Amino acid sequence: MQAKVSERPDAVRATGRGAASIGRWAGPVDGPDAPRAEPAGIAAALGDLSRPVGFVEVEGRPAVVTCGTVTLGDVPSGNDAADADTLPVLGYAPALHPSQLGDRSFCDDYGTRFAYMTGAMANGIASVETVIAAARAGCLGAYGAAGQSVDVISAAIDRIQTALDTQSAHGGPYAFNLIHSPNEPAHEQAVVDLYIARGVHLVEASAYLGLTPAVVRYRLHGIYVDDEGNVVTPNRVIAKASRIEVATRWFSPPPQKMVDDLVAAGHITPEQAELSQRIPMAQDLTAEADSGGHTDNRPAITLIPTMLALRDRMQREHRYGVPLRVGAAGGIATPSSAAAAFAMGASYIVTGTVNQACVESGSSDGVRQMLAETEQADVTMAPAADMFEMGVKLQVLKRGTMFAMRAGKLFELYRAHDSLDAIPATERASLEKTVFRAPLDEIWRLTAEYFGKYDPAQVAKADSDPKHKMALTFRWYLGLSSRWANAGDPDRRIDYQVWCGPAMGAFNEWTADTFLAKPEHRTIGTVAWNLLHGAAVQTRINALRSQGVRLDGDVTRIEPKNADDLQRVMD
Repeated sequence: MQAKVSERPDAVRATGRGAASIGRWAGPVDGPDAPRAEPAGIAAALGDLSRPVGFVEVEGRPAVVTCGTVTLGDVPSGNDAADADTLPVLGYAPALHPSQLGDRSFCDDYGTRFAYMTGAMANGIASVETVIAAARAGCLGAYGAAGQSVDVISAAIDRIQTALDTQSAHGGPYAFNLIHSPNEPAHEQAVVDLYIARGVHLVEASAYLGLTPAVVRYRLHGIYVDDEGNVVTPNRVIAKASRIEVATRWFSPPPQKMVDDLVAAGHITPEQAELSQRIPMAQDLTAEADSGGHTDNRPAITLIPTMLALRDRMQREHRYGVPLRVGAAGGIATPSSAAAAFAMGASYIVTGTVNQACVESGSSDGVRQMLAETEQADVTMAPAADMFEMGVKLQVLKRGTMFAMRAGKLFELYRAHDSLDAIPATERASLEKTVFRAPLDEIWRLTAEYFGKYDPAQVAKADSDPKHKMALTFRWYLGLSSRWANAGDPDRRIDYQVWCGPAMGAFNEWTADTFLAKPEHRTIGTVAWNLLHGAAVQTRINALRSQGVRLDGDVTRIEPKNADDLQRVMD
């Protein structure tokens, strides 16, 4: 279909059912390309993203066309016969491939086909298989390294780099998580050392309350000026934030004090220190709304515009050589929510809980079944293991598990008492019977053995601070509960900690009574492509709606497609 604009684009006429004509259409009135008014024909045309779609008025009813010529504006011919050969146009939407959604520079920078990322759910839930599947689907996947030892992360690097075997400028279509570890800074530094040594050039930085020397060192490692005078940063950061003060730090140059300390320690040169003030800590910032895991439960509809305004202000202030970008995460699990994020200006979108429900995730089949049965109200907030003492909470599944209630009880006891010995005998006996299933002294012995191997300073602190000892002991339950879920431990099912946001319920509602309702059919690529394809269809529907075209729900319903059908569409 061709479209041309008349010399009088401001002229419109009311026509049919209250809609306004935006021009005239000329094309075949017979045959397979003739206007179609039946629901099946309309639905098929909306879903064929390779062809533009228009709606014309035929005998007072809207009909869809996908070829012919549309002349926009009021173009009276003065010839009744000529007018009879054309039809009034009610709305028009161009072809729209899913790769056109979002910011193309995001795709170019990271070597992806689509502005779509799978987030780094901790403890390997965002698994090696998840990252590889995302890359092969043309998306960016981040490995869930949080909560894992350096040895386990190193093994994951081996597998991902071997499988993807890419040589793009910034390390290929994969990322690894770097999580803020305020209680274990040595581990955070060790992970950064590993990433630098192993050539991991892209991290998704999450749960940061402020910048740390470790993440600043990662960002500045290897910074240089190319032959054209551009500052080049081999290591890049995609930061997640839901607070404006945190996002401001990410969009700012590295703090001068930390930069000076890196020079003094020999990690960067004075020349690199000067270059550091010409770059943002993160070019990409994901506005994290009401998500599973760590979240402030921010509504996306207010958070995204806030971060976009900050982006523009920081770009004006610092005049960076690279454009700042804002992505969207939290609540994205349907074509409508994906389309809405892109429509609001998100450069890319990030999915989370829906990936945990996929067969490639590092979770268990039991958890995948629980997620498949989740509704939007089946989530709640519970204390986080990594920031337990600070009172930080994360969003988890409450249906089918008592984790949130039991973890909340542990935090209440931690606030109320100064040591394990101060807990009343009846409370202690209840904990040992139902939560820990062992004497607290035994739990502390196991906890001390763990930290003695990975972070001995924690044991030393606990020896002199009974309240810290209590916190570490309680964190034994919080830490293992997610591992029990990932392993599918049937004996601990009631204690599963499953990170989950309300998006899971929305996804289940959308896929109800379709093949994607079954956990075994949910794959990373199929889910990603359905969301992207559906978002493109929804974007065209929204464009038509804004022109006054009103369509019934039967024809605007976006049904999930199988992998084979999507392959033909996404290529």
